[in-house]
Amino acid sequence: MDIMALNIYGLSEIMGPGVAMECTEGREGMHVFEDHFLVETINPDTGEVLPPGAMGELVFTTLTKEAFPLIRYRTRDISHIITAPCRCGRTHQRMDRVTGRSDDMLIIRGVNVFPSQIEAVLVGIQGLEPHYQLIVDRVGTLDTLEVQVEVSDAFFSNADEVRVLQKIKKRINKDLKDFLGITAKIKLVEPKSLQRFEGKASRVIDKR
Repeated sequence: MDIMALNIYGLSEIMGPGVAMECTEGREGMHVFEDHFLVETINPDTGEVLPPGAMGELVFTTLTKEAFPLIRYRTRDISHIITAPCRCGRTHQRMDRVTGRSDDMLIIRGVNVFPSQIEAVLVGIQGLEPHYQLIVDRVGTLDTLEVQVEVSDAFFSNADEVRVLQKIKKRINKDLKDFLGITAKIKLVEPKSLQRFEGKASRVIDKR
């Protein structure tokens, strides 16, 4: 449609969309409007302030907001700050895209994984519905991850259904290993078989 899509970041607690935004020239991170907001990244576990470029939880302080100012507000969003000059010439610091949230991060055998990263892998595979469930468990001393994902009706009515479903499972396993460095048990389920949620979906069942 010849439309340029740009990322914009905001939180309703701060002011909604407009805290940071991509420029049309660089499109390499979102410029934080530092005349209105002070941004930091912290270690979500210790609260330690991290240097620019380190991945951590975004923290904002409002500088011009009246009546309801916020001081070092923890967003729970995981990203990092970019200080290198932008091609557009603006000098504001930039934040990279949010990769996940500190309150839904999973640690699977020493690897930090966010449900949003697994979702990004799943949506890139043809034949899968946008409904999935992650089940985390522990067998002995090892963490296990099972990914349950719905498959579209067309694939269940395919004459060569078994072969096609096996191919999809192998593709999911490969992509999770290549992009996230994790191994999971994949369970393909029928359409509309996973629980639906009102509002924010609860994607993770942690049995540990």
